[in-house]
Amino acid sequence: MFEFSQYLGFLLFLTILTIGFWLMFFLVGFVSYWVTGASWEMFKEKRAKKRQEQQSI
Repeated sequence: MFEFSQYLGFLLFLTILTIGFWLMFFLVGFVSYWVTGASWEMFKEKRAKKRQEQQSI
């Protein structure tokens, strides 16, 4: 049978595992949002620069 300290250790393990899972889930969502937004802004800047060069010719 389990002792109380082993039970607390198991609960601590499950808590840390759950926190790690949700942190990873949040970070994956946040990083993908960040990379997508940065790429979109870079694309808009390049497109605006190209349009400005065409208008100045």
